[in-house]
Amino acid sequence: MNVIHPCCAGLDVHKADVKVCLVWRDARGQRQQEIRTFATTTGALLQLSDWLAQAGCPIVALESTGVYWKPLYNILEEIGTVWLVNPAHLKHVEGRKTDPRDAAWLAKLLEHGLLQPSFVPPQAIRDLREVTRYRRKLIQERASQVTRLEKVLEDANIKLAAVASDLTGVSARAMLAALLEGTKTPTEMAELAQTRLRGKRAELTAALEGRFRAHHARLLRLMLAHLDELDEAVTECDTLVGELLRPCAEEVQRLTTIPGIAQRAAEDLVAEIGVDMTVFPSHKHLCSWAGLCPGDHESGGKRKNGKTRKGNRYIRAVLVQSAQAVGRSKKCYPGARFQRLARRKGKQRAAVAVAHDLLEAAFFIRRDGVTYQDLGPDYFDKLQREYLVKYHTKRLQELGYEVKPAESVAA
Repeated sequence: MNVIHPCCAGLDVHKADVKVCLVWRDARGQRQQEIRTFATTTGALLQLSDWLAQAGCPIVALESTGVYWKPLYNILEEIGTVWLVNPAHLKHVEGRKTDPRDAAWLAKLLEHGLLQPSFVPPQAIRDLREVTRYRRKLIQERASQVTRLEKVLEDANIKLAAVASDLTGVSARAMLAALLEGTKTPTEMAELAQTRLRGKRAELTAALEGRFRAHHARLLRLMLAHLDELDEAVTECDTLVGELLRPCAEEVQRLTTIPGIAQRAAEDLVAEIGVDMTVFPSHKHLCSWAGLCPGDHESGGKRKNGKTRKGNRYIRAVLVQSAQAVGRSKKCYPGARFQRLARRKGKQRAAVAVAHDLLEAAFFIRRDGVTYQDLGPDYFDKLQREYLVKYHTKRLQELGYEVKPAESVAA
């Protein structure tokens, strides 16, 4: 095999140490290698960096192992090219697995150009990504906390969730506060309802009559305090994300022109795919990286299960959620496509397909600096206009009607 990188290094990363295999050519052109072990503290990693710099090593490769690759990446990206590679591409022969061998195998693959680097955004985008992912976890934890709150109320025979759709809304929080005080009757608590919920005061009175004990009050107080803490943390994350995205606020606003993509979804998209679209050769590469493309599995000339491959689970979750939201709309192309696919493939597959379309649109919007141009909800009808006229005419004739299609003046 041809040698692509005569001098390179492979790193087998662990929590407490890292095995490094350095490969180079001597004066006679003979291949040489040396394996060393370094700790993962900052001082030891600086020694590793100095050793590689003295050896003139221009490129290194390391596996993406949890978060343990980040300290090495932060140090080594300052001295040369660092390739972060997928561990699934580096499987060794079974029964011959040791840490030094892993490092040597990684260096050998890099030496002959048999590795593909993963996409690692710049430091500013990595900082933004940490905040948006943490915010998403906080929002998920808040949803779990609301579910726990409903369970406590059900245990106390309080059926507030059956009448009020949001237990954290203004009316529901006022009723829960009155429930904790224990001085108001169910009728008086129902009078705290606001806006449209006031029309359900009779149902609220019946729902607020239960067996609310001191045990429930203690749990409810803790849960409401935790909810307030989570709300405050999410608000702080929103502020921090806004500050980090200030240089590219215009690009974020362009992404919000895509149906189904709200402000937070647009911020998450920028955090995951970055601002430079040249790192992806085409929109197809971006969708494949995100795990929103059908997989290929063909054997013996037969096409087998084509389930999507593993990709960036964060961007996939954001886009599938956006696709499910836009699927309820009848005024845009993504909504029409979702409903068209859902009839034949089901809502889950339709959501993945529409998420693929949304990501393609985001790619071209970011690359070309344009806004979203919708094809319209009647796009598919225009494509199959003659077929639809023929089909519906035939169906009406089968039902006993005499039909003679004629174009209207408006058409």
